[in-house]
Amino acid sequence: MLGDAPLQAVIPAADLGRAKAFYTETLGLKITGETPEEFYCDCGGTEFSVYQTPSGGQAAHTLASFKVADLDGEMAALRDRGITFEEYDFPGLKTVNGVAERDDIRAAWFKDSEGNILCVAQRLAQ
Repeated sequence: MLGDAPLQAVIPAADLGRAKAFYTETLGLKITGETPEEFYCDCGGTEFSVYQTPSGGQAAHTLASFKVADLDGEMAALRDRGITFEEYDFPGLKTVNGVAERDDIRAAWFKDSEGNILCVAQRLAQ
């Protein structure tokens, strides 16, 4: 069944041109295909798409997470490109300098050009 089917994230954008510039210029991703309403990017062998919709950026939760080997290095590079990381203080989740830590993972969240919440996360060795 679906356990053998690849999963693709689909991210909404109110302004597709602005989103395209963000994902390519700010995040440094390459577009692998596009239509007038959508574009596709490949990240480490996983494809995701960004599509035009008036409801882009309205979700109050994480839409996608980039799995990285060096969270601090990725955050520094993203900050150099103008990314600001979110600060959270919820029961069970508190960030310090943008980073939340648990026993097995370190993670940080930022918003794309549309207001969608994205994450960069590093799994820690057990």
